[in-house]
Amino acid sequence: MTRDTPCYEVLALRFGTHSGRLARENFLFADDPCATDTPAPFDFYTWIIRDDERVIAVDTGFAAGTGILRGRTQLHHPVEALSDLGISPRQVSDLVVTHMHWDHTGYLDAFPAARVHLQEDELAFCTGRAMRHGAPRRPFEADDVTTAVRLLFDERLRLHRGPVEIAPGVEAHPAPGHTPGLQVVRVHTERGWLVLASDSSHLWANIRRRSPFPILDHLASMVDTYETVEALADGPDHIIPGHDPQVAARFPALADAPRWVSLHRQPVRAYSEPGTEPVGVGR
Repeated sequence: MTRDTPCYEVLALRFGTHSGRLARENFLFADDPCATDTPAPFDFYTWIIRDDERVIAVDTGFAAGTGILRGRTQLHHPVEALSDLGISPRQVSDLVVTHMHWDHTGYLDAFPAARVHLQEDELAFCTGRAMRHGAPRRPFEADDVTTAVRLLFDERLRLHRGPVEIAPGVEAHPAPGHTPGLQVVRVHTERGWLVLASDSSHLWANIRRRSPFPILDHLASMVDTYETVEALADGPDHIIPGHDPQVAARFPALADAPRWVSLHRQPVRAYSEPGTEPVGVGR
């Protein structure tokens, strides 16, 4: 990093939720003290990175119909909610897809001018022989995978092998474990380098307790990825998990767009271990 590295706003939208969930469903090992029968709402986010020169989207969320079929609720349309920020889909220059699971890929073709960034290992996995089997195929939507392949044929999908600079001060880094080709996004902000961890850590508790989420491709890689993410971020509160309801509660909402929270600002409340925070803390 140089002193000329841009500082970005990083904004999160809590666009969906899964309210009928228990804490024990979020941890691989049943003997984790957090793996209880306590209600544990599970939220869904998309992210925007912006400065005066560019707008970068990270993931696209899920379509309402897909959510209904999978028992999840779409609270806000992830693309239409950009209008709160004065952003049109055509203004998005880059879309970083952290991985190809259904809840991150519902609107891959919504940004007509965007370069789309994905790790090559991720596309290889979700179009490869593992998809013959129901269990590894379950978190993917065939229509979304087909859209990704179409973007490749349209010369808009950029497949990466390893770390890549998306723009000055915005980087994507491989973070396998949950899926073979998951990537996290590192962003330079006014409070330092933060990492949009996506599903490399669904909850803060997963990474802080070294207690993985139960849907994963490779356990050892998952735990190695925790170390990678921590090394990329400037501190524990600079790591933004993919599904933690506390994200929407811990960071300040935009005054003129309250559905969005500002991750580049300091948290306004402390982190709570699962089971100790009030149910429904998200906005």
